[in-house]
Amino acid sequence: MDSSRVWQADRLAGNDSSVWVTITDMVRKTGAINLGQGFSDSPPPQYLCDALSKVLQSGNYMFNQYTRMYGHPRLVQSIAKMYSKLHQRELDPMSEIVVTAGAYESLFSCFQGLVNPGEQVIIIEPFFDCYVPMTRIAGGTPVFVPLRPDGTEVKTSADWKLDPAELESKFSNKTKLLILNTPNNPLGKVYTKDELTVIANLCIKYDVVCVADEVYAWMVYPGSQHIRIATLPGMWDRTITVSSAGKMFNATGWRLGWSVGPKHLIKSLMIAHQKAVGTCCTPIQEAVAEVIDVEIDRLEQNPGQSYLNILPNVELLPKRNKMVDVLKAAGLTPVIPEAGYFIVADWTKLGVDNTTFNDDSEDPIDYKFVKWLIMNRHLVVIPVSTFYGPEHKHLAENYIRICFFKADETLDAACQVLKSFQSNAQT
Repeated sequence: MDSSRVWQADRLAGNDSSVWVTITDMVRKTGAINLGQGFSDSPPPQYLCDALSKVLQSGNYMFNQYTRMYGHPRLVQSIAKMYSKLHQRELDPMSEIVVTAGAYESLFSCFQGLVNPGEQVIIIEPFFDCYVPMTRIAGGTPVFVPLRPDGTEVKTSADWKLDPAELESKFSNKTKLLILNTPNNPLGKVYTKDELTVIANLCIKYDVVCVADEVYAWMVYPGSQHIRIATLPGMWDRTITVSSAGKMFNATGWRLGWSVGPKHLIKSLMIAHQKAVGTCCTPIQEAVAEVIDVEIDRLEQNPGQSYLNILPNVELLPKRNKMVDVLKAAGLTPVIPEAGYFIVADWTKLGVDNTTFNDDSEDPIDYKFVKWLIMNRHLVVIPVSTFYGPEHKHLAENYIRICFFKADETLDAACQVLKSFQSNAQT
């Protein structure tokens, strides 16, 4: 079009760059082994697929039509039944739950529904990278505070901690939201009750809403306990808890999530959701309701048969432990996660450095390493600096993120690439 007019809205400026676009394009060009993006290449549990098949073959033609905008009636009833127990209070399925097109849309609706131009959002680093553009598109200002390794002998994600004084320094009369990701992506950190209490007390003191991104809550390993901040004193009325069916049931492509919280907060998300997505896929909502009902019964009567227990303990834990051993053998220093399916590892003793990469860009060095690794060793990981704001990227330049929720053959192929560094690794 021959026009000098600027068509893009100003609020989108500067939000177009994404590590995922760059990495995905490099994967396409190289056919590299993908341990970067956070999804499995293994099938979901059979009962989930069977549930959807049952819905589609039920003969109920209304499952092919629009359902209730804020969540299919059966699904919100099932969520309410499960999450009433988790939140230690009776939930109203019609006013305290909103079903969205994945947890991603729940988050977007939080920012669109609650943040006014000029208001501030506290984001704890490292963070899921959508938080920043979502804040900015809503007209808000991101304010960053980092988790820092506690000491030189960092072994697990529990060793990364907030400085309470530094955290409080980020609050002001402009602060509207604090985004809490627990378990954390990329670290796998599970916040303790003491850590959550510090955050809760500050949210109460400064009258701030907490958005608790808890999509990895069902992937906690033995020795750690996931505590929902909404259950702490004074926090239900100021917390929105975001969850994901895709993460719970290894079906991220189903794009179904939900937010749970008090009516006065969920109402704003409902409005944002209604004016954007409108309603989510009816048959998928019906199928997810079916498997949640199954899980409620199994968790109460036979926990060992629950997929939500099998997922962390049977499927993920052996893969995590295998990847930790391979990383150590290759010369990397892994930060063992307490939850989730990512491992953050220090790559700086692999015997490669800035002179190896032949990269004159201004990218952080971990980003240069990742690009070099994809193009030269055909292995995809993610630079951890992408999960930090500009001020603190230097804290992450020694680290990469690796997804280990992959089929055994994928992990074995990646392990061979990593083992090729053993002769170069610095001890």
